[in-house]
Amino acid sequence: MLATLIQTLDSTIANVALPHMQGALSASQDEITWVLTSYIVAAAIATPLTGWLAARYGTTQLLCASIAGFTIASVLCGISDSLAQIVAARLLQGLFGASLVPLSQSILLNINPPKKQPQAMAIWGVGVMVGPILGPTLGGWLTDSYNWRWVFFINLPIGLLALLGVMTYMPRIKAAGKSTLDLFGFITLSFAIGALQALLDRGQQKDWFNSTEIRIEAAVAVISFTFFLIHTATAGERSFFRIELLKDRNFVTGSCFIFVIGAILYATRALLPPMLEDLMGYPVATTGLVTAPSGIGTMVAMLVVGKLVGRLDVRGLLLIGLLVAGYSLYQMMGYTLVLSESDIVWPGVIQGVGLGLVFVPLSAVSFATLKPELRAYGTSIYSLMRNIGSSIGISVVQSVVTRNSQIAHASLTEHVTQRESGGWMQYFDLATEAGRAGVNRLIDQQSTMIGYADAFKLMFIATLCILPLLLLIRSHGENAGKDAAAHAVMD
Repeated sequence: MLATLIQTLDSTIANVALPHMQGALSASQDEITWVLTSYIVAAAIATPLTGWLAARYGTTQLLCASIAGFTIASVLCGISDSLAQIVAARLLQGLFGASLVPLSQSILLNINPPKKQPQAMAIWGVGVMVGPILGPTLGGWLTDSYNWRWVFFINLPIGLLALLGVMTYMPRIKAAGKSTLDLFGFITLSFAIGALQALLDRGQQKDWFNSTEIRIEAAVAVISFTFFLIHTATAGERSFFRIELLKDRNFVTGSCFIFVIGAILYATRALLPPMLEDLMGYPVATTGLVTAPSGIGTMVAMLVVGKLVGRLDVRGLLLIGLLVAGYSLYQMMGYTLVLSESDIVWPGVIQGVGLGLVFVPLSAVSFATLKPELRAYGTSIYSLMRNIGSSIGISVVQSVVTRNSQIAHASLTEHVTQRESGGWMQYFDLATEAGRAGVNRLIDQQSTMIGYADAFKLMFIATLCILPLLLLIRSHGENAGKDAAAHAVMD
């Protein structure tokens, strides 16, 4: 769980420190985003490689190497004195960190008997779900109290403790033997994922398909993925992607679910801080305090539901969790410019509880019927789906906020100019520049709030739309995989 925590924490912890890095590294606003982009793209490209590396070198050995490499790369990020140095260090961090989440999940599934797997997934899930939530809060506190370099140095004690624990207590799982890497499949998939991540990360900044860069990245993603699909369909057992994964209905359905869950979790975390800080004037510390309780809701729900999986129908638990998470988004749809801190805290806690109720049974049922030898491959694809879902979710909701804010601004402006003076309008003299600026400022605030509300509405609709997928999950399919899992533990 510690190995998982440092990876998921780093996916968001550096965001709030970017302005401080920009001045220290003499970078432009466009260049400093490379600190985020380099990490995201490197991790996305390296994640599908986890299964092959684990089969060749062993899961525990690979986990140790990944933790050590990630920790060293974090220190290199902290001591960087130029933009080129920190981007190179972030690339290394992404490459080593890509395997941490899928390897941790795979090892926990292998070393725990079937009855204890839900509880193991609950503890492991705390790192996956809480890391991105605590990242901005911890990053803001470290940056304000010390400096931006501690955003990376914080990984050193956690990484060393995780490495020591794995080396001391984890059993050495033998490698499956030498296997040949499907180089063509890996290259085409890497180009597709890398181009997609770059497109999603820079699309809003570059005005999407009005930019030549975005069009090129889209073309590379589509062409590369097409070649990958054709190669996978014709290469048979030599394929980089294990086609057997697609034959497991629970795994495929679970991957679709985690795609949407990743989008909802990360998109909400991406929307709330700028809404609170830029629109409502919340200090960074206060923003952290009112958003952090959602992590508490997630932890409590995970620890409780870990004991319920196996006793209750998994589909029922997933339905309850999705409905609870959907209700929180329904509450957020009603956000206005007049909000108390409790109006932010409680929907966040409710959403945390809902996602916590979903994550543990979803992880359990997704891998329940998967063969043990496919788990390393499955967990890497599962993590990749969550990461791509988060990238797409963040890009979509940010576009919705921008686009709908502009539409609402135009509509409100037309309405204001056509109405008679009265009400709050009596405080502004539209004949003066100051009066027009005051009215425009209020319209900006209202239209932006409408944009945020529309983004929350979109996530609410997405949550409802995936409910029918519950019918595809085999609620008693766990039994099919228990014997295989038990044999894996005994081996």
